Amino acid sequence: LLGRVISALGEPLDGEPLSPDGIVGSYPVNAYPPSPLERSLISEPIQLGIRALDGLLTCARGQRVGIFGEPGVGKSILLSDIVSGTDADVAVVALVGERGREVREFLEHQLGPEGRQRAIVVVATSDRPAIERVKAAYVATSIAEYFRDQGKHVLLAMDNITRFARAQREIGLASGEPPTRRGFPSSLFAVLPRLLERSGPGRVGSITSLYSVLLEGDGTLDPVAEEIQALLDGHVFLSNELAQRNHFPAIDVLRSRSRLMDAVVPPVHRADASRLRELLARYADIELLLRVGEYEKGGDAVADEAVAKIDAINAFLRQASATHESIEKTRQRMREIADEGA
Repeated sequence: LLGRVISALGEPLDGEPLSPDGIVGSYPVNAYPPSPLERSLISEPIQLGIRALDGLLTCARGQRVGIFGEPGVGKSILLSDIVSGTDADVAVVALVGERGREVREFLEHQLGPEGRQRAIVVVATSDRPAIERVKAAYVATSIAEYFRDQGKHVLLAMDNITRFARAQREIGLASGEPPTRRGFPSSLFAVLPRLLERSGPGRVGSITSLYSVLLEGDGTLDPVAEEIQALLDGHVFLSNELAQRNHFPAIDVLRSRSRLMDAVVPPVHRADASRLRELLARYADIELLLRVGEYEKGGDAVADEAVAKIDAINAFLRQASATHESIEKTRQRMREIADEGA
């Protein structure tokens, strides 16, 4: 299946037949999550190739992370850059409810030939029946589970899980379930944890999963985003304001969190990341004063350092699409910024 594009029913979509050679058996699509005691402990980071993530929001092998953002802030591009730049052994991509035009663009322009070589893409476009869109998420997760059980470190990228939830809503309402919060049936809030818990570490390999989540406004009244955020091990928020400034990837570092970062990074990395976050937060506090010309240098050493280093920090956080950097190089650049002027 590596390098192939298939439907939620397992049918090839790339014009080439699936060879029966190498078929080793079957895997259940609707599987239960592994027992908690069967999971290995999370102990090492995964390289995603994005400086802002590897440096300030380091993820672990087997972590589950949501990428939250409004339409047009770069969720799909960020996911495709991660798939191309990760050091995972295998990548499984689920395109759930996407427009047909966007699927081809994702494959050819965003993922590219290099990213497709070690990726399996499962597609159910927005015109497909709701049951097929739901099944695409399950099929992609099942494929990732197979490779995890072979001892591989797998990256599962799902774009996006909000459309999975909407398809599940269609099924629930059609079957007569009463709507609850924002029209979603109560069954959705039982389905989501069962799907998300299938990722994570296994006995030997791991599934690191990234789920893009479509927000409406700031997402505070979105029950799907709220539920997913509570279930995952980390959340990356993309900022519409940063996107308008042409700051990509538009990651709002101060709003985002990786719950497992401290467990998988060395002390120097942790200290440098904390320092850069502190400087970003302090600069945000005084940015209005700087704009109106009311800031006076010398009254606050941390604020002075933040003003002096903000350009270097923003240059570190900005990264052109389709470019990648090793986690070692990212740590070196953070160290240089933290040491500058010390």
